[in-house]
Amino acid sequence: MMRFLPLMLCLMLFSAWPVSARVVGPSEGWQQAPSVRDLAEIRRSGELRVLINQSRNSSGEVKGEAIGVEYVRLRAFVQHLNAQAPDGASISLKLIPRAKDQLLGALLRGEGDLVAPGELLEASGVAPSRAVVAQVPLVLVTRQGTRVYQSLEQLSGRSVALAPGSAAGPRLARLNNELMARKKAPIVIEWVDPSLAVEDVLDMVQAGIYPATLVEQSIAERWAKVLPKLRIERQVSLGEPRDMHWFFRREASMLQASADRFLRDYRSPANLDAAFERVYRRLYKVHYPLDVVGRQRLEKVRPTLQRFAEEMSFDWLGLAALAFKESTLNPAARGASGAVGLMQVMPRTAAGVGVSNIHQLDNNVLASTRYLDSIRRQFFASPRFNERERMAFTLAAYNLGPQRVQALRAEARRRGLNPNQWFFQVERVAMETMGMGVVSYVNSVNKYHLAYDRERYLLEGATRSVSR
Repeated sequence: MMRFLPLMLCLMLFSAWPVSARVVGPSEGWQQAPSVRDLAEIRRSGELRVLINQSRNSSGEVKGEAIGVEYVRLRAFVQHLNAQAPDGASISLKLIPRAKDQLLGALLRGEGDLVAPGELLEASGVAPSRAVVAQVPLVLVTRQGTRVYQSLEQLSGRSVALAPGSAAGPRLARLNNELMARKKAPIVIEWVDPSLAVEDVLDMVQAGIYPATLVEQSIAERWAKVLPKLRIERQVSLGEPRDMHWFFRREASMLQASADRFLRDYRSPANLDAAFERVYRRLYKVHYPLDVVGRQRLEKVRPTLQRFAEEMSFDWLGLAALAFKESTLNPAARGASGAVGLMQVMPRTAAGVGVSNIHQLDNNVLASTRYLDSIRRQFFASPRFNERERMAFTLAAYNLGPQRVQALRAEARRRGLNPNQWFFQVERVAMETMGMGVVSYVNSVNKYHLAYDRERYLLEGATRSVSR
């Protein structure tokens, strides 16, 4: 294994920057003709359009409660604008979620009036507000019980996971140039799947799936309240602290001036994190699925998972991720609601796809896979879904019921969200109307799938060795 490590490090280094296989936000019909609206035009329209980062940390709302930091701040800004309205006409707030690296392009295309990233964002060609949060350092975050670092140089040759669009990316690239000039191994940048936001990366660091990340200190400290096994290495920061900003088209000078006046006096509510902690404390708790017990259990059920995955064109590690979420890969598991076995199948669900005796492992996996396949073929077969999103919608329907998921998609389309993207788009509607149940379910299975996928070569290599 050790002789492959240098090659793996090099491959990960050269793949450091995100590539085109991304989960993209709304496109085609969602794009608007370029236009610049200053405050007067916004008042006439009655709507402030804000391009926000997809992160739940930034913009989430759960069953009517504002959880996202930027969402709370933006609502206060709209109240400020309405208090200043000369004719008493009110402005409503419209949030337009985009991937972080799409925000500025969408602003320049006229798809929104301002950008509120909620994270550090390097920008050119646009006008920044005064500081939303001043002097924010990027700090190293690891898991309690692991090695303590005193400097970033100690990460030489080690891996750091970054969410797409992280401000740490270009800074790490510069640090790596310095390390290599001193004949030291670079820090390996692992850009995670775009279905993950910064809070998901922190969750996976706590679980031990990723060894470390670099994130804005204010964000790390907020999520440490619900992820208690995180360790924030405040003494290890990357580059000089910088300010967080909102961003505007340069022509929107009156809107920018109003935002600057608001931000000068704005103070976050004292109880801002009360709802955040209540909602998220029990939800962001994925586990490491490949510890000693997890590997042993996976090996025992692997042949069954692979057989039915191949028959119905699923990724067997995707089925393994679902099984880990449902039963921690325990074929003898019994659910309180009557669900049975590895995949926690309900007897009526199995009967509906023509399978009986689901206490038997093969039948249990067969029933679950048939049901997943029927959902996928009937509701999510369109080529408009990429494979990650297709599986996410299938899992949501598996958990919630297909018709309810279709209703969520219809509501997302009505709001101008992308009905073919679960992560950060349709899931927003689910969060706001139903709570975090189905969102957490899909999120957890996705994280376990990504954890398995990181070690696919080893897991499938072991499979080949066993089969010889």
